[in-house]
Amino acid sequence: MEWRELTLTTALQDYLDWPGAQQVFRVVRRVVTKRTGEVRQETVYGVTSLRPTQVTAAQVLRILRQHWHIENRSHWVRDVTFGEDASQVRSGSIPQVMAALRNTVIGLLRQTGAPNLAAARRYYAANPAAALALLGITVDN
Repeated sequence: MEWRELTLTTALQDYLDWPGAQQVFRVVRRVVTKRTGEVRQETVYGVTSLRPTQVTAAQVLRILRQHWHIENRSHWVRDVTFGEDASQVRSGSIPQVMAALRNTVIGLLRQTGAPNLAAARRYYAANPAAALALLGITVDN
């Protein structure tokens, strides 16, 4: 179970030397693990360029959750499941090409409805004909 509390204020605007800063916020997250009863709490601070007339605290919280949704569904998968951070490809346009290929594979695997992308990746690595079939390519034996 998780609770979040976001406080949003312009009170520090005159003290910040940050171009475009309009508001600061504090998010307190409290998580209780049902199985163990363990309680974990963390506090995160941030700055936004959105004015009070543009956004409410609830909207900022929603924006933050969307950010982490992207982080968890895309960047984390690319880093952990596909080992992007361990890649030694660093020159020219190759890193962008590899990122595009990883994103394509992630999209294809999600399109199949795979609940576990790591397991799906292992399956298709062991079954190249099935992987090619995802692209509409059939292999005649």
